[in-house]
Amino acid sequence: MKKLRFCLTVILFAPLWCLGQLQGQERIDSLNTVLNKVNSVKEIIDTYDELFESYIYVNAEKAFKVAQRMDSISQKEEYSQGVITGKLNLGYYYYIEEKIDSAEFYLRKTLELSKGNYHKDIVLTALENLSLVEAHKGNYLVSNQILDSLGTLYLKDNKNLRYGVTINNIAANHYDQGNYLKAMQGYKKALKILDTIKEEPYRKADVLRNIGKLNTRQNHLEEALTYLSSALSIYLEIEDNLYAASTYIDMGSVYSDMEDFEKALEFYEKGLKLGEESNQGSIVVLALGNIGIAHLEMGNHIKAIDFLEKSLEYEGSTLSDINRTIYLYQIGKSYTNTGAFDIAEIYLDSSIFIAKTNKIGNELINAMELRSFNHELRGNLDSALSDIKLSYDIKDSLFTIENAKKIKELQTIYETEKKEAEIALQEEEINTLNEKAKVDKLTKGLYAGGMASALGLFGLSVFGYRQRIKKNRIAREKQEEIYKQEIEHKKKELTSQTLHLVQKNTFIQELKENLEGLKNSPEKFKVEFRRIVMLLKKQNASDKDWEVFKSYFSEVHNDFDQKLKTLYPDISEKEIRLAAFLRMNLTTKEIAATLNVLPDSILKSKYRLKKKLGLDKEIDLTGFLRTL
Repeated sequence: MKKLRFCLTVILFAPLWCLGQLQGQERIDSLNTVLNKVNSVKEIIDTYDELFESYIYVNAEKAFKVAQRMDSISQKEEYSQGVITGKLNLGYYYYIEEKIDSAEFYLRKTLELSKGNYHKDIVLTALENLSLVEAHKGNYLVSNQILDSLGTLYLKDNKNLRYGVTINNIAANHYDQGNYLKAMQGYKKALKILDTIKEEPYRKADVLRNIGKLNTRQNHLEEALTYLSSALSIYLEIEDNLYAASTYIDMGSVYSDMEDFEKALEFYEKGLKLGEESNQGSIVVLALGNIGIAHLEMGNHIKAIDFLEKSLEYEGSTLSDINRTIYLYQIGKSYTNTGAFDIAEIYLDSSIFIAKTNKIGNELINAMELRSFNHELRGNLDSALSDIKLSYDIKDSLFTIENAKKIKELQTIYETEKKEAEIALQEEEINTLNEKAKVDKLTKGLYAGGMASALGLFGLSVFGYRQRIKKNRIAREKQEEIYKQEIEHKKKELTSQTLHLVQKNTFIQELKENLEGLKNSPEKFKVEFRRIVMLLKKQNASDKDWEVFKSYFSEVHNDFDQKLKTLYPDISEKEIRLAAFLRMNLTTKEIAATLNVLPDSILKSKYRLKKKLGLDKEIDLTGFLRTL
C-alpha cells in the first residue's frame, strides 16, 4: 500500500513525463540533472517532489532530506502549494518509518493547510494516507469510512487505478481484523481491476503480496509462496527496495512456518541486506529480529540473543512497541533455555512492563507465560502460578473487550447509516425550499435590479478592500498558529527523546549493577558475564542519540548551543551537552544516568561549567541557562 501520487505540471528543459519511463538510480540521476537547470520555485519544488517519490522506496533517509528541503524552500519563498506538498511527504515518510504520531501530525497539517488553498489531488492523497494511519492505530471503522468515500469519488471520476488501490486497502483492513473471507474477496476484486492497468505496476504487486500474506495466515503455504514470488519479481524489476525487502522477509516467515529455518534465514538475510543498502531502518530491525527468532527455533541461543539485541539497539529506526515487546521476551526465552534465569527475568520483566504500559494484550500473555515457565524452572512455584493466573485473567478480559468492541462497531455503523439517511432527507427538503426561494427572489429582483446594481458597485469596492485586509490578517494568524503547533510538536519530540535517553541509561545502569552482583556465582555465569557486560556498554547513550536530541533541542530553544558558543567560544561539546540537560530541568541523578557517570561527577562538572560561564556563587546555574 503506497502513497497516491498526483500529476505535476511539466518542467522545462527535461519534462518529467519523459522521466516516467526511467527507473531507480537512472531516474534519480535524471531528476538531479533537471534540478540543476530549473529556476522558478514551482519547478524546483515539483522536481523535489518527484525525487522524494523516487527515493522513498530506495533510500528513506535521502527521501526525508528531500522532503525537509521542499518544506524549507517553500516556507522561505512563501509558496503555499510547496509547503502543503512538503508536509504531505513528511507525513508519508514518518508512516513508512512507523512513527505514527508524527505521520498523523503532518498529514492532518496537510489537510488543514489545504482548506484555504484547495488542491483536490493533495487532499485525496492525504486522506488515503490518513486512512492507513488510522488502520495502523486500530481504528478500522474510521479508516474504512475514509476509504469508502474515496472509492466512491474515484469510481465516479473513472479513476480505475485509484479505485483498485482503495479496494485493496479496505481488504487489508478486513485482513487485520481477522475477516479473511471479506479480505480475500476484496483482494481478488482489486486484482481484477489492476490486471487491466499497465501504469504503476507496484499496485498490482501490493495486492499479490497481500494475497500471499493471507494465504500464509490460513496456512496455505505453497500458495503463499507463489503469490509472494510474483510480487517480489515486480518489486525487483522496478527497483522498489522497500517492498522487495519486505517481501523477502514475508517469504522467510513462510519458510519458518514450514519449519525450514535454513531457507527462512536465507530470505531474511536477503531482506536485511537490501534494507541496509537502501537505509530502510524499519526493514533492518524487522529482519534482524526475525533472524534472531529463527536461530532461537534452531536452538542457536547465543546467535538468537545477538541478533535480537542488534534489533533492539539499532540506531536507524524506531522499533514499534509490539516488536520491542516480542524481541525482549524472545531474549528472555533464550536466556531461560540456557539456564541464565536471572538475566532472563530482567528481559521478561521489561517486556511485560512495555506490554502493560501500551496495552498490548496478546504479547503480554506470551511474556507472562514465559516468565511463569522461568519461575517454574527455578522452583519459584508461587510466582509461576501467579503469572499463569494473571495470563488467564488477561485472556478473559481480552475476549470480553473484543466482544464489546464488535458490538460498539455494529452500533456505530447503525447510527452512521441512520444519520446519513436523515441528512439525505434534510438535503431533499432544503433543495425544495431553495427552488421555491429562487423563484421568489427572481420576481423581486426584476423590480429592485436597477437600484441594486448602482449600490452593488460601490458596496463591492468597499467589501473587496475589507476582504483583502481580513484575508491578510487571517493568513498571518494562520501562519503564526502553524508555527506554534510545529514548536509544540518539536517539544513533544524533545521530551520523548530526553525520556528515551534517561530511561535507556537508567535501565542499563541497574542491569549492570545486578550483573556485578552475580560475580559471586562464577559457576553459573562464567561464560556469559563478560560478553553481556560488553554488550550493555555498547548500548550507552551514543553520539547519534545526542545528535538527535540536539537537533530537536536547537529547534525548540532557538539554537541554544550556538548562543553558548558565541558567548563562550572556549566551551566544550560536553559542557554544552550538560547545559542542555540542565535547561531541560533534568536532575543531577537523571543526567548522571543519561551520561552513565556517578552523580558526584555531574556535581563537579556543574561547578566547572558555572566557573567557565563566570557566574557568581549566588546565581543559580539552571536559572541562568533558561534565560539564554
